[in-house]
Amino acid sequence: MQSSAAPLDLERLAGRLAEVVTAAGAIAAALFANGGAQKWTKADDSPVTEADLAVDRYLAERLPPLAPGSGWLSEETADTPDRLTRRHVWVVDPIDGTRAFVDGVPEWVVSVALVEDGKPIVGIVHNPVKNVTHAAIRGGGATLNGRVLAVADAASLDGARVGGTKSLIAPLRPRGVQEGAWIYALANRLVKVADGALDAALARPAAHDWDIAAAHLILEEAGAKLTDFDGAQPSYNRETTRHGALVAAAPERHGVLLAAIANDPTLTAAKEWKR
Repeated sequence: MQSSAAPLDLERLAGRLAEVVTAAGAIAAALFANGGAQKWTKADDSPVTEADLAVDRYLAERLPPLAPGSGWLSEETADTPDRLTRRHVWVVDPIDGTRAFVDGVPEWVVSVALVEDGKPIVGIVHNPVKNVTHAAIRGGGATLNGRVLAVADAASLDGARVGGTKSLIAPLRPRGVQEGAWIYALANRLVKVADGALDAALARPAAHDWDIAAAHLILEEAGAKLTDFDGAQPSYNRETTRHGALVAAAPERHGVLLAAIANDPTLTAAKEWKR
């Protein structure tokens, strides 16, 4: 498996990554501000805009040189098996929350992670409109605009604010769960657990690597967990980029959520991604 010749300096890399992602976010924010981004629908019925493609091109030119020999996986770039031969792979969503972008809602983000041997080692989720940046380095902690993050925990779901679709949250209401604010972009929803705006987050099956890799690292470095409904952690840069249903929360609350999910037939039936 190919890799960079020298060990990566993650702190330096994270600084360079922040600069590149901030500049990329400014490109998208300018198009968002004037409402002039052309848009169309992809084959899978999801929206895409000229901003998605412009940001993707910008990042594709500037990120690979930061980790020599790295591969590339992006929502807006045709996938190739070459990345499977690479130890380091950039996992990119140029605009996570394109529907929010199209609707004029400032809840979209630029999400980028560098994966090493299937695990994210540097990650950033940047909202350029609100000037909010969640970032993490493996073993180096997670931050929100430079402030160190550490999740609070509880062994109860009573009053827990959970983000996700109504279909996933409704079966948990008898446990005391409250529906948190709806957040379009999955990466943005997950990092809200890391910063305490949500107590937990749920995701339906079919998320891609680029939706969750950066947020996964930010969650872990803030002291939270991200797993599927069976408790297995996501792994990245596999042949398939899809994942099953997901749950994010601080460790004790995460365990309580998994137990509640296991005892609910509706939720257990919804956990797998099916083609």
